[in-house]
Amino acid sequence: MTSATLSSTSLATSEKAASEAGSGTLWLYTVTMLLSALLLFSIQPMFAKMVLPILGGSPSVWAVALAFFQGALLAGYCYAHALIRYLPAKMTGLVHLSFCLFAFLALPIALPESWQEPPQGDAYLWQFGLFAVAIGLPFMAVAANAPLLQAWFARTGHAQSADPYFLYAASNLGSFFALLGYPLLLEPMFGVTSLSGFWMLGYLGLILGLATCFAVVWKRQEASGVAPIEAATGDDRLDRVGPTWQNRLTWIGLAMVPSALLTAFTTHIATDVASAPLIWVIPLALYLLTFVIVFRDGASRSDDDRSVDLLSSIHVGSVFLVFLLLSQNWVGNWFLTSSLGLAAFMSGTLIAHRTLYESRPSARSLTEFYLWMSFGGVLGGLFAALVAPKLFSEVFEYPLILALTLACRPGVVAALKKGDWDLKGGAVKFVAGPVAVFSFAALCAKLGVTFGGWGIALILITLLAIPLFYYQRKPVNQLAVALLMVAVLVVLPTAVHVGNAQRSYFGVYRVLKSDDGQYTVLQHGSTLHGAQRRHDKDGNPVKDLSAVTYYYKGGPIHQAVSRVQNRLGTENPKGRIGVVGLGAGALACYSRKGETWRFYEIDPIVVEIAQSPDFSYMSECQPNADIVIGDARLTVAKEPDESFDLLVIDAFSSDAVPMHLLTREALSLYVSKLKPEGVGVLHISNRYLDLEGVLNATVQGIEGVSMFVFDRVLPNDSYEKTSSRVAVFSKDPHVAHSFLRVRGARTPRYADVKPWTDDASDILGPFLSKIGRR
Repeated sequence: MTSATLSSTSLATSEKAASEAGSGTLWLYTVTMLLSALLLFSIQPMFAKMVLPILGGSPSVWAVALAFFQGALLAGYCYAHALIRYLPAKMTGLVHLSFCLFAFLALPIALPESWQEPPQGDAYLWQFGLFAVAIGLPFMAVAANAPLLQAWFARTGHAQSADPYFLYAASNLGSFFALLGYPLLLEPMFGVTSLSGFWMLGYLGLILGLATCFAVVWKRQEASGVAPIEAATGDDRLDRVGPTWQNRLTWIGLAMVPSALLTAFTTHIATDVASAPLIWVIPLALYLLTFVIVFRDGASRSDDDRSVDLLSSIHVGSVFLVFLLLSQNWVGNWFLTSSLGLAAFMSGTLIAHRTLYESRPSARSLTEFYLWMSFGGVLGGLFAALVAPKLFSEVFEYPLILALTLACRPGVVAALKKGDWDLKGGAVKFVAGPVAVFSFAALCAKLGVTFGGWGIALILITLLAIPLFYYQRKPVNQLAVALLMVAVLVVLPTAVHVGNAQRSYFGVYRVLKSDDGQYTVLQHGSTLHGAQRRHDKDGNPVKDLSAVTYYYKGGPIHQAVSRVQNRLGTENPKGRIGVVGLGAGALACYSRKGETWRFYEIDPIVVEIAQSPDFSYMSECQPNADIVIGDARLTVAKEPDESFDLLVIDAFSSDAVPMHLLTREALSLYVSKLKPEGVGVLHISNRYLDLEGVLNATVQGIEGVSMFVFDRVLPNDSYEKTSSRVAVFSKDPHVAHSFLRVRGARTPRYADVKPWTDDASDILGPFLSKIGRR
């Protein structure tokens, strides 16, 4: 064999070995990135589940949790950037591994003993503190891995190390699977206690993976004497001079808008469309999916202009259709509203993240890029979760941020960078446009023109569609038109500006008038929470204390209460009654002389509404009512055992189910507070979940409790009478069986669902069971 042949063979062998080593390095970093993402996005719902018994299930709990996680993510990215920028390459891994081991001391994940009861009213800052103390360190340690692993990979000398951003797609793919897998698979199978232990084992595996990844960098540096970061991505000028403040502000803005939209859209859907359980999973999953789609090798090449133009057209069209639906003063078909909202959300987020990816720097500035991107995400989350609820009485932030997604198109960013827009002409349009639009609205209102009941807002949004699409090639002008549309939606009567609204940590409450003018109605988001007849059909005021909606005389709730009262009628005093959930206060008018009533309400605003002049149940029937503010799991637990003759749990009329009030531990608590012959009543009306099946499965695990269900399905629901379903239970089987004499009473139906506990609550089973019964 010739020397040339030997040399060629040796070279081929060397290249093959290098290829195999490179492939192994890529797989190592990808798997470690996936594991890190799985841990990061499983700790969020896991700990959120742990705090449900003390914080409840309002949309704000999730919004604040999301804002905290974005803040902790920023802390992790700051830490990663500091490591890469200020420490020698060999020290970065040693310091990070030491920090990860230190954070391990905060495990296992659990609720701290000193953080067991939130303050009354708004608990925004308290929840932030709870999350920081309980999971802040391990979350920050795991969060730092996304930019840190990419920065390390850029030093490995791998063929793809010059542009390591594709690893971020792998990270978000892991987050996507964790997000969907946790509530639908992991928690129902194992429960949060076991998962906390599994998470700790996974965390140890992650430390091992990080150590191995860093060993590759260490070996590379030992072999070459340096650990270079190649520069071959994004903007050539960025590669030469590094990021400017204009670049940084661009990254912040492009990350801030979709982050704020994620929270605002989720709040809008949960508040004004359909408060279905786990509704937040869908937009967050799509949000993560946009990173997977965009942050991939070759995703930003300019030969993809056609797809970008198509996406921009879909985005503008879907934003217009969402605004058109919102311009009506009623909430339409929830599926259509949600679908169009998802299209606008997905397209807007894709455009923003694609523009963000286009503006990325070389690997030299990778950690700084993620730092400012995370900072923008935090600002967006804080605005939507904390600032907007204080600033707006209704969910006005949703259309506002949706309009701002038009500012994330590449054309807008380029125009703002170059100053290529008419400041003087734009100022004139900003003044003349609103003046013309609202002058037209005022004239129509003065002349009594309603456009056949469609409303002025819908007509204005339709007319503004002309300049919106006309300015498709002038994105700055298009943005101005979209913002004018937002002004129409938040000023005129529309689906986002309905009635007399108040907003708190627990949601948006609206006091409305019925279409016929006879009833004053209390709505929590899109869900009816109470009503009272205040006028006759001619519009004259009436003093009518008759309970209506779910609580009408002869309905399931009234019959349950009256049967207990009749049994206690011969006793003196006549009994002690507790009611969880105040609503408009209708149940107060079922009280009888000699009885002692106590109400438990989590939101002080609901108490204000029930005691306001809008409703007279409380002022007329129980003017000095005993009302305890706080979550029922905490407040009822403080009552003496065996102290209630009747306990009504009326917290299930909203479709955002407070699961922590229906777990085995919660039911055991209620049972312990009932007298030997006491009765518990659970209002379990729900559009989306088979709560009857869940309750039946859950009660089986509580010894000595008998339960029956009775409901009343009406052919046509109205404010006067609304269909409802209740479950009654008692420790005394004779008392429980006496309710079988009530019309419509029966034993609870069996469903193939798992019982709910504080440790594990399966949502998918009850959801599918409900669909199967329709």
